[in-house]
Amino acid sequence: VQLAESGGGSVQAGGSLRLSCTTSGFTGGEYSMSQYYMAWFRQAPGKGREGVACIAAGGTTNYADSVEGRFTISLDKAANPLYLQIKNLQPEDTALFYCAAQRRSPYNSYWHCSRASSNFRFWGQGTQVTVSS
Repeated sequence: VQLAESGGGSVQAGGSLRLSCTTSGFTGGEYSMSQYYMAWFRQAPGKGREGVACIAAGGTTNYADSVEGRFTISLDKAANPLYLQIKNLQPEDTALFYCAAQRRSPYNSYWHCSRASSNFRFWGQGTQVTVSS
């Protein structure tokens, strides 16, 4: 499985961006997308990696309190990009944003997702978001 982010850039505070994560390698069987949940993470300079949003194979979503209401995660299963729509960007949102994918365990339901980075096996290279005041 390979992931590739795009859509980052430099914006003014109050602006919006839509980040995309294209995937390859979900070829069925063990690598069927229905077996995976996905997430977006960000890492600001000098800080740890923060899980901002996740989406289960069944479509259930979960957000960090710090981004609730401004970030929207979605997955277009037909064309397979994972998206992160971000509105009302603030300087504190400046970070390298990553997408990640993880196969759910037999104990996790179709509606389960996680924002814990240690749970994820597959990662993209990241896309930079810079917000100026």
